[in-house]
Amino acid sequence: MKIGIIGAGNIGGNLTRRLAALGHHVTVANSRGPQTLTALSEETGAIAATVTEAAAGAELVVVTIPLKNIPGLPGDLFAGAADGFVILDTNNYYPRERDGRIAGLEDEGITESRWVERQLGRPVVKAFNGTGARVILDRPLPVGSPGRIAVPVAGDDSVAKDLVRRLIDELGFDTVDAGGIDDSWRQQPGTPVYGLHAGVKAVIQALAAASPERPAAFRG
Repeated sequence: MKIGIIGAGNIGGNLTRRLAALGHHVTVANSRGPQTLTALSEETGAIAATVTEAAAGAELVVVTIPLKNIPGLPGDLFAGAADGFVILDTNNYYPRERDGRIAGLEDEGITESRWVERQLGRPVVKAFNGTGARVILDRPLPVGSPGRIAVPVAGDDSVAKDLVRRLIDELGFDTVDAGGIDDSWRQQPGTPVYGLHAGVKAVIQALAAASPERPAAFRG
């Protein structure tokens, strides 16, 4: 699969490593330019590019950057993406430590990924937002293995969600259908499933136990 990764931080960098190792054609970009990604490119074989180049021809575009930076992405970012491409959103809202107050989230009460969709003008699938970056490298296991971690996946498009779930399975993790994007508050920061590295049953229970009220620590 041709995959573009926008953001080369902890999650983006480790997804680049794992997806390239699995044989996918990976192009990676960050806000500082491809010249700053030489080491990651040499390590993984991924192509370092601009954000627009990363999305060009991509069947999957992973957006994994600070939430506050999403409105600053190019307006024509996805103009060259493959037909039927899917966006994977791994992002979280951290108003106190990074993003500042985002009125659309605070005043309208929408989920973080619904807000991301509005900024990008495209549907997204939400996954990996509560998964530790090292887990992506250190904890993959074959299907059926004891201790295999499950990742919640939310999205409104069943075809797009299935593509992401198959890719996560290939990466070495089980998945749990976490509902649509309006249900994705169940996996936002401060919920029981956020940061939980456990199997399918525990993830299902954690999603069910979530409260729709945004915790005070994650309000601006």
